[in-house]
Amino acid sequence: MAKAAGPSQPAVAPAQPHVFKLVLLGSSSVGKSSLALRYVRDKFRDLLPTVGCAFFTKDLSLGVTSVRLEIWDTAGQEKYHSVCHLYFRGAQAAVLVYDITRKDSLGQAQRWLQELRQENSLEDVVVMLVGNKADLGSEREVTFQEGKEFAESQGLLFTEASALLGDQVTELFTSVAQELLQREEQKDAVPQQGSPLPLDGAPTRQSKCCAH
Repeated sequence: MAKAAGPSQPAVAPAQPHVFKLVLLGSSSVGKSSLALRYVRDKFRDLLPTVGCAFFTKDLSLGVTSVRLEIWDTAGQEKYHSVCHLYFRGAQAAVLVYDITRKDSLGQAQRWLQELRQENSLEDVVVMLVGNKADLGSEREVTFQEGKEFAESQGLLFTEASALLGDQVTELFTSVAQELLQREEQKDAVPQQGSPLPLDGAPTRQSKCCAH
């Protein structure tokens, strides 16, 4: 005899992903677009300079949590400089790119960081400094230590990567996403102004991430 089926269980709607806006900043030809293309499509090709801004999205899973990165790839050319401000306003994360074979590109990255500060409070923005073209070590003008020391002085995350080889590309974006998610969870855990205190009357305290 066939066994009667029990009541069907209601379908559980998948949780909506956490959506974060991320901008790629840096001077022309440091490889911002190549990093984005390698990360989103796992491809590499020589690209013409970005005109204005290009847009990518990438979904990733961090444990049981889904994250969607909305990646805005800004043009590094001077003639588009003023337009780029329109794209990185309100960004929650920035990947600040320089070319390890060009000393001047690290100096220009510092300028981009200052301009990001003018549009956003860096306390609210996760910034990863990336030395791209790590595969060209024989042509290096910026040492790993120089990049690391600058990042530490500004409270930034830091890594070197190679868009050509794909080295550390997925890892750098994943690290940014993890930091964004951690900050969001910490923010949600802190009572808003006017919210009741815990039952023991003790104020809660937000921990500060220091893994840079």
